[in-house]
Amino acid sequence: MNNESGSVYSVSRLSKYYPGQHTPANDDISFIVEAGEIFGILGDNGAGKSTLVKQMANLLRPTSGSVKLFGRTVQEDPLLVPRFVGYMPQTARTLNSLTVSEALYFTSHLRGCSRKEAARERERLLQLWDLNDLRAELCSRLSGGQQRLLQLAASMAGQPPVLILDEPTNELAPQRRRHVWETLRTENKERGTTIIFITHDAIEAEKIIQRVGIMHSGHLVALGKPSTLKKQLNQRLRLELRFQPETPPDLPEDFRPQELAPGHWLVRLDQRQVETALVVLNNAQVDDFQLHSATLEDLYLHFTA
Repeated sequence: MNNESGSVYSVSRLSKYYPGQHTPANDDISFIVEAGEIFGILGDNGAGKSTLVKQMANLLRPTSGSVKLFGRTVQEDPLLVPRFVGYMPQTARTLNSLTVSEALYFTSHLRGCSRKEAARERERLLQLWDLNDLRAELCSRLSGGQQRLLQLAASMAGQPPVLILDEPTNELAPQRRRHVWETLRTENKERGTTIIFITHDAIEAEKIIQRVGIMHSGHLVALGKPSTLKKQLNQRLRLELRFQPETPPDLPEDFRPQELAPGHWLVRLDQRQVETALVVLNNAQVDDFQLHSATLEDLYLHFTA
């Protein structure tokens, strides 16, 4: 669809109040998603992320404000979003009565593929997401991780130009999560697919994200490229320490360690604390350390603190 501005989504002054609630789920949110970009929405539980994308997918009507897709308000045409957007919700039961093969075939066909094209698309997706051995299984009998992969495959059926994915790596093992991010990055690079995804895992999101919106308590508290937003952290650094759990290192009072695992601490430092940190690292109690620049997780914590 032609759109002179080059934007795919334009969200303007969007707010959503659920019946009986005095606090908005979303409050005055505005942003644009450009064609061909990977846009991540970060936030903790209850931040309003899923409410936001449901409005973008025209599944919820906003209380105020507007959502435009390719320059058209999504409520204008009930087929606008289904025609151009592959949406993956957190949970989906609509496919449960179908086999995996049927789910991918019919989703492709409903998105405009001919029968022959839908059959080809089904085979492509079965191969892409390693679902071929499950093709005859009922969707309702799949494990949580297998259902997640099927939902990803179904969102991509028919190769829509836009994907909206709500927590795409939930319930997946680490190797599967890596495959998801690699596949989405390839989809974006080779097909120019615009990808919008929700996650609460800032570390994983950093592997793919090009621009980020950080949400907190219904508000969009930060928006931009991670590299640009990180400049607001005043060059904060991450120090990871590894040691024997029974003999933790003695740290200065202004070092506030976060325990990542037994014998594994994370300390966030200002530049002025680096010299002190290097002295601490000479302590025999420390087995190993890593000192590196701030991550997207630090950025998330900074803006939601």
